[in-house]
Amino acid sequence: MSRKRTAVLSAAVAAGALGAGLLGRAALRRHREPEHPPLGDPPPEQLDAVTSLDGTMLSLRAAGPVGAPVIVLAHGFSLDLTTWGLLWPELAKEFRVVAFDQRSHGGSTAAAHGDLSLRAMGRDLVAVVEAVVPTGAAVVVGHSMGAMALLAAAEQRPELFGTRIAGVALIGVAADDLVRGAMGSVADLVRPRLGSISAAARRVDLLRRAVLASPGDVGGIVTRLTQFGPDASPHLVEHVVQLAAAARPEVWTRGLAEVLDVDLRHAIPRVSVPALVLVGEHDRVTPPAAAVELAGELPNARLVVLESAGHLPMLERPETLATVLREFTREVLASGQKGAA
Repeated sequence: MSRKRTAVLSAAVAAGALGAGLLGRAALRRHREPEHPPLGDPPPEQLDAVTSLDGTMLSLRAAGPVGAPVIVLAHGFSLDLTTWGLLWPELAKEFRVVAFDQRSHGGSTAAAHGDLSLRAMGRDLVAVVEAVVPTGAAVVVGHSMGAMALLAAAEQRPELFGTRIAGVALIGVAADDLVRGAMGSVADLVRPRLGSISAAARRVDLLRRAVLASPGDVGGIVTRLTQFGPDASPHLVEHVVQLAAAARPEVWTRGLAEVLDVDLRHAIPRVSVPALVLVGEHDRVTPPAAAVELAGELPNARLVVLESAGHLPMLERPETLATVLREFTREVLASGQKGAA
């Protein structure tokens, strides 16, 4: 096999670890299979959009009793708030759960000025927390890119950790260069050269065209291999493929380049609040060893490994994850009340 073809194929596998949107898009165009129903309903309450610092409008939905302690959910790359569809109903029995779409994802508007940096997403997260928790503090749960946005928020607004943000749960994220190490050769393929966004777009398009020329449902296969544990149902795999395939083009050009290039290790010590680091036993994007490292670098953290899950435990093990998050939130809030007394 030629060196060029080897690079393309290995990069395609790595891109699948980010969501397999390019691969899924190709498969869906070929097969036009009917869409599955959504994985549970989204939170029922459509809240007023939150305007971020640069004018980007963020779409929010909520569930649970008004006035109850708040849990904010921030999804990962190329997905949207429906990723939490199997998780929020259990949490909303006790807490006010607010899920939002990242900029240029789901129901949120395209990123203002084309800014899809993690630092912009960190400012988005701060805007959401300040809007939905005008007084008191929330627990924020971030998955993958959403967890990276949490670190970006800590870098820029560390004073909010302990005041507006009482605790954090980081799902599927690493400390050392974050996702760059897990992505392998895709980093070199899509990272802009000399700051050129168009170069990144051309490299992403190379992935898309390579998959279009491939036989079979490559998107589903790669998504299962990179995103999920061994027991994931085809319905879950197809849902993630469809979400990523529907993502705006800029997510796969500017957004992908930003995720691959960012390094927020210096922000880790600023997460001064209790932290829960969660990782699937079979996570191939951010393996358990990376989660162990992150938990060791955070000032006040503990690690939970979710059995049989991959990179998307909110879909694969929602009951277990809900139990862990519920207990963590209770502990954080009880500790805060004692500290206030």
